[in-house]
Amino acid sequence: MKVSTWIQRRLPNNSKAGEQTGAGTYRESPQSSLLSCQLWSLRRTDSWIHGTYVKKALEPDLTCIPSGDLKACVCPLPCTAMALVSINQLPESILLEVFTHLPARQLLLNCRPVCSLWRDLIDLVTLWKRKCLCEGFVAEDWDQPVADWKVFYFLCSLRRNLLRNPCAEDDMTSWKIDSNGGNHWKVESLPGAHGTDFPDSKVKKYFVTSYGMCLKSQLIDLKAEGYWEELLDKFRPDIVVKDWFAARADCGCTYHIRVQLASADYIVLASFEPPPVTIPQWNDARWTEVSHTFSDYPPGVRHILFQHGGKDTQYWAGWYGPRVTNSSIIVSHRMSRSPAPSVVQP
Repeated sequence: MKVSTWIQRRLPNNSKAGEQTGAGTYRESPQSSLLSCQLWSLRRTDSWIHGTYVKKALEPDLTCIPSGDLKACVCPLPCTAMALVSINQLPESILLEVFTHLPARQLLLNCRPVCSLWRDLIDLVTLWKRKCLCEGFVAEDWDQPVADWKVFYFLCSLRRNLLRNPCAEDDMTSWKIDSNGGNHWKVESLPGAHGTDFPDSKVKKYFVTSYGMCLKSQLIDLKAEGYWEELLDKFRPDIVVKDWFAARADCGCTYHIRVQLASADYIVLASFEPPPVTIPQWNDARWTEVSHTFSDYPPGVRHILFQHGGKDTQYWAGWYGPRVTNSSIIVSHRMSRSPAPSVVQP
């Protein structure tokens, strides 16, 4: 019900409530003076203002007022209808519960600088464990070591494949063609001629090379993907690279992969470039996974260059070179300080 309607229903028929001069303020007529101390309690609602909880006063009980007669009304409320209560008077457990449901970036950017109490609470390990549980990043029975729960939370929230179009669903979109030899790059559907099914049934397509060298790449800007400098330089999370390749059963091929971590000025700080893998003719056409984890790399990493491809060994016209799909680069929380070894496995 509007305030003006509420007043008019309780004033004598020949009375007026007064003129409104602004939000929540009225120029009172004599007949509305008894309601002036009640007006604010009806227009305001409970809210937080600069770290202070504003309590809404109880609405007055006007059931005792005879119809059409305001003279019988004795205002039960003081003219100061709002009581100010500091949010910091709440128990710390309640504040932690509130912080648990606030966006993490807002906690650090807007809430943490408010006061020393909020800063100390927001820095508690307990808060970030709670947020990880609420987001489903860990289960109640999680028993793996975590060096920093705050960093762990942000890395989990940012966790995703940084390579776009890894499974050729959008043809060659998002890929830069570095070499396009022979009959060029092509996209085919699994399993393909003289091929085998991919281990993951969700993957439907692959990129295939030709008799001349075919290479394609993506350059990832880590800051543009949401990773800030302190996170990259101080904590240096693991960077996990994976790729899958296979040959046609009736033709040999050579597979290449190169991954580089680079600075803002594109200076190479770390690199993974194993020797080319050559698969002979009349092979089993199995899909093979390549994986490498960058750990303890130098500070200053801002870009990741991913490049892969190859060519066939028979020099046959068409698309008989290595097939590649389901590539991925994931920035992950660090479980240990020891770098994981590179792995090539079928």
